[in-house]
Amino acid sequence: MAPAPEQTPDPRRITDLDALKVFTHPLRIELYRALFTGGAATASRLAGQLGEAVSLVSYHLRKLAAHGFIVEAPELAGDARERWWRVERGFTFRNSDFGDSPQSVAVVGQVTRQLLRARQERYDTYLDGSASWGAQWVDAAFNWEYMPRLTATELQQLSEELRELIITYRERGRAAEAAGDTEGREQVSVQMFGFPFRP
Repeated sequence: MAPAPEQTPDPRRITDLDALKVFTHPLRIELYRALFTGGAATASRLAGQLGEAVSLVSYHLRKLAAHGFIVEAPELAGDARERWWRVERGFTFRNSDFGDSPQSVAVVGQVTRQLLRARQERYDTYLDGSASWGAQWVDAAFNWEYMPRLTATELQQLSEELRELIITYRERGRAAEAAGDTEGREQVSVQMFGFPFRP
């Protein structure tokens, strides 16, 4: 795959229900993530990577493109038959942007659960193969849970501070790679959830 393009710091905020529905299909989430982390690719490359039929991958790529989640990268095409795709930026959504109609609540719930499943599968893959990463990576990996008592405002502030911290590390990694410092660098998944609960 081609190198990943520079991602804009601010993700696209989805507020349209039809656009959000794109991510109710798990293969679209896989394709989006493959393009986001791996850079531009063709349908055939993605099909080989994910073990899917090229025609099915092409169909779902068109669905992602129809709502602007991916764009064509014609500058990478070797000939007119090649169709390259890439992600320009990430996306986010808030439950409150979709009102409280039963359909909206169902779509938001379905997409959120699909994203959580994809994240859990990635973590399960890491756990299954953790021995192959070596002691340094295994010791550096973390899985923790804290349970502070916060107000909704404090939870929002925590979310924003964590996001800024992650962006700092992301930009540090990009700057190092741009300077040729690629030794020992791997794609890292950082997953955090913050939500209220009552014991």
